[in-house]
Amino acid sequence: MTDLTIGIVGGGQLARMMNEAATPLGLGVRLLAEAAGTSAAQVVPDAEVGDYTDPATLTAFARGVDALTFDHEHVPTDLLRALADAGVAVRPGPDALLYAQDKAAMRERLTDLGIPAPAWRVTRTPEEFIAFGEEIGWPLIAKTSRGGYDGKGVWKVDGREQAAEPFAALGQALGPTERVADAAASGGVAEAPEVVIVAEEFIPFTRELSVLVVRRPGGESVVYPVSESVQREGICHETTTPAPGLDAERAADIASFATRIADELGVVGVLAVELMERPGGEVVVNELAMRPHNTGHWTIEGAITSQFENHLRAVADLPLGSTALTAPVVVMSNVLGGDNPDLVGSLPTVLANPDARVHLYGKSVKPGRKVGHVTVCGTDVATMQEAARAASDHLEGRTHG
Repeated sequence: MTDLTIGIVGGGQLARMMNEAATPLGLGVRLLAEAAGTSAAQVVPDAEVGDYTDPATLTAFARGVDALTFDHEHVPTDLLRALADAGVAVRPGPDALLYAQDKAAMRERLTDLGIPAPAWRVTRTPEEFIAFGEEIGWPLIAKTSRGGYDGKGVWKVDGREQAAEPFAALGQALGPTERVADAAASGGVAEAPEVVIVAEEFIPFTRELSVLVVRRPGGESVVYPVSESVQREGICHETTTPAPGLDAERAADIASFATRIADELGVVGVLAVELMERPGGEVVVNELAMRPHNTGHWTIEGAITSQFENHLRAVADLPLGSTALTAPVVVMSNVLGGDNPDLVGSLPTVLANPDARVHLYGKSVKPGRKVGHVTVCGTDVATMQEAARAASDHLEGRTHG
């Protein structure tokens, strides 16, 4: 028996890895999964299947936990406000989570805080989008304000002739249904939040960076070293930590404003701040996430305390652990579904490198789907990157033997 139970909404690999981190701490985990057999439902004994947008389902699930957290950011904030008002420890809370759910709200709030960002504008029609493009120049990036993830709901628009495309595709670009419920008032479902197109300056960035902050309810926080990330078709493919060539002063500046974001938004748990580096070294915020994040998977082997453990510590309001590196260089490479359906059968070759640490998520292999990751820790950036890539390439079926 455990004295403290954490409820996790969402049954993906993040919840799976949170469960692994909970065991040494003696924390209980209950899971609300979208379907039977999801990545986390395979390993969490206390798992149920239900619709997280249904007020009755979510309320009943929350009654059995001491704190509620998330594998994703799609739970309607009105439902979470009702739970918080009823005394449930929702972490992160709905007022913070809004800024991970809604890119328009995020851009407005960060601009008010003076956090560096691309030039941006909310647009509701192709004509408004074109006007912004004519004002600052083409190309532009178009993003749905809600629902986009892993490159979905994002377009590069080269000129006015393409401006209608994001608006035409708006309904199809969204992820999980964004229903806003008002169970206390009527027991029904209210109108969905407005979804708009956020037009952003196209930045020919030199590289992408990511920094993770973990914050407790009382404000204590820790920051992980800044990572360099490589994206392929909007999906994180590789991270190298610490980011090569990033001097200590700039790393400290990034950590400082990321911590300020966490404080100003009142985040509890992990805040991932994804950044783009302009030529010359200036960085701007690209995205926020308020949960353990793909660019932090390296922390399982590469940091004294993983992002998953520190997230749970924060949610449970326990002292946070050290974020120091366990090796001078840590490289993580995602494994995406490819031509190899037998991931386990490929392990003998991959694990022939004793430094390779493999995490498989229990998912069926589909093209482009995240099915696992590999982490390698060592002393040389190029050597570690080569080793991590070789392992993930083999698991994806790109190499044989």
